[in-house]
Amino acid sequence: MTEPIEPGKPSDPREPRPMIERIGLAGIALVLATLFGGVAAASWLGGELFLAAMGAVGCVMTAWVGFLTLIRG
Repeated sequence: MTEPIEPGKPSDPREPRPMIERIGLAGIALVLATLFGGVAAASWLGGELFLAAMGAVGCVMTAWVGFLTLIRG
């Protein structure tokens, strides 16, 4: 039988991701951030300010998560 797990205690200690996986995930985040930035720029030029703001927020958040993936793993 398995031992009961104590509440609030993780069953496995968290291990960092391998560096190649981190680089790959950050690369995907960079591509998506670029797409969000393109949407923001096109929306700004087209006069859709709300969509431009939403695209810019998406761009910044995606780039931030990609950066954190590289740093923290």
